[in-house]
Amino acid sequence: MEMNDEALKPSQEQIIYANLLLIGVLIGLVLMAITYFIYLAGILPAHVDMNQLPLVWGKNVSEYSHITNSPHGWDWIGLLMKGDFLNYLGFAFLALMTVFCYTVLVRGYYREKNWIYMTISILEIIVLTVAASGILGSGGH
Repeated sequence: MEMNDEALKPSQEQIIYANLLLIGVLIGLVLMAITYFIYLAGILPAHVDMNQLPLVWGKNVSEYSHITNSPHGWDWIGLLMKGDFLNYLGFAFLALMTVFCYTVLVRGYYREKNWIYMTISILEIIVLTVAASGILGSGGH
């Protein structure tokens, strides 16, 4: 069975998705590099002193959080003025890029009246959002 060349080409929405994801990843990497530089340069004070890191490096998450008084879940947002937590912005941005890109697919599938793929894309957005929110107690860290 031969496939039509047109059937193998990505849709316009898939191309937009890929381009947005590429741009978002590049922005996210630059953001991570800038915030890491801010941390290393000591421009903002760190929540966990660098001298303390070797002492807590091998601890499990519970011990590390207790010893360093580090936040759980989305509470890191309250520490954005600390150099070591400012780094989280890049990670959060990268995580949100997938959800943002899925909205492009939803819009395209809606225009095409492709209800199955539109529904799958909406469900993917819901699953990713709920997982990141920490509502179920397993995400958002």
